[in-house]
Formats: sequence, C-alpha cells, structure tokens
Amino acid sequence: MMQEGLLEEVKNLIEVKSLNALKTVGYTEIFQYLQDEISLEDAVAQIKVNTRQYAKRQMTWFKKDPFFTWFTPGQLPEIMALL
Repeated sequence: MMQEGLLEEVKNLIEVKSLNALKTVGYTEIFQYLQDEISLEDAVAQIKVNTRQYAKRQMTWFKKDPFFTWFTPGQLPEIMALL
C-alpha cells in the first residue's frame, strides 16, 4: 500500500478524513501519523497487523457460509469439470 502511494493519497484526503469510507485499514493509521500521534514506522506496522486481522475475520465469516466452497489452485481442473 505504501509503495503504491498511500501516504500521498491520504495527504490529499486530510480535509475529508471524517468520511466513513476513510475509517478503514490504511487510512486510519496514516491519518494518525499525519497528526503526529504515531511514527510512520508504527503506522506501517499497525497497517500490517490490522490487515492480517481483517483478512482473518473475512476468512472466518466466509467459512461459516455454506454457499462458498474452498479449493486449492491445483483443484481447479476438477472444479471446472463439475460446472
């Protein structure tokens, strides 16, 4: 995210930081950095932690839904044959 320009993007959004769409992983931590609440190093570390936690919650959510079938990429030909 940082290599793709997150810091510059967030700098341009500082005036609208209260929007709900900006209260997400990445934006929140960089806003904290820009307000001198945390260091850039800490912001990046927190983005990594929060991203992993968010992904874990998504996996937990989807595993509960019987509509989804999980497979590995090696199983793709087998799955495609079922369609």
